[in-house]
Amino acid sequence: MKITTVILAGGKSSRMGKDKALLDINGQPLLAKIYHIAQKCTDRVYVVTPWIEKYRSILPLQCNFISESSSFQGGLIAFSEALNYVKSDWILLLACDLPFLTVNELKKWINYLPNVNEKTMAILPKNNKGWECLCGFYRGNCQNSLLNSIERKNRSFQRWLETEIVEELKVENKQTLFNCNNPEDYQKLFIISSKDFGTDFSKSDSLDNSEKR
Repeated sequence: MKITTVILAGGKSSRMGKDKALLDINGQPLLAKIYHIAQKCTDRVYVVTPWIEKYRSILPLQCNFISESSSFQGGLIAFSEALNYVKSDWILLLACDLPFLTVNELKKWINYLPNVNEKTMAILPKNNKGWECLCGFYRGNCQNSLLNSIERKNRSFQRWLETEIVEELKVENKQTLFNCNNPEDYQKLFIISSKDFGTDFSKSDSLDNSEKR
């Protein structure tokens, strides 16, 4: 069973006021942290972004980049473009701002994949608003379904998945799905890390008010 990771790193980060992918987590850019975790668990890792040169220096030489055709089209379009290059049984799709994702948790998820019904298109965590679309697994043959959805002027993961069979991925610690979207989230993650993970994240990249917009 071949598993490939696709990391999306093309968002505006407008709520954060600076590039989320470069936020410091224990002296390591957040994107690099996600990359190295995925690299330990899957066969290949791709980073999808319009800013390849900006991220090249923080990632290993063997990192596979996929250039987005245009900035800020949204995650669904970026994923569809990545599928032109990725051939795999399963695709692990990740946002670049998951500071509490761990190798151990990811391996537990991967170990469950052989049990997934063959008709299931995706296996994703769920919250009270719907699917956690940027932290889970999609079948490698999902491209046709995705493109059909885009042709119908749909750019929402949730609406696309309404037309497919999706299985819930059980996550033991829900903080694993924590997204760092704004300066308040960034400050909050230090509290969560000490309380729930026993980790003291570095605050060397703490945001002051002048950086917020």
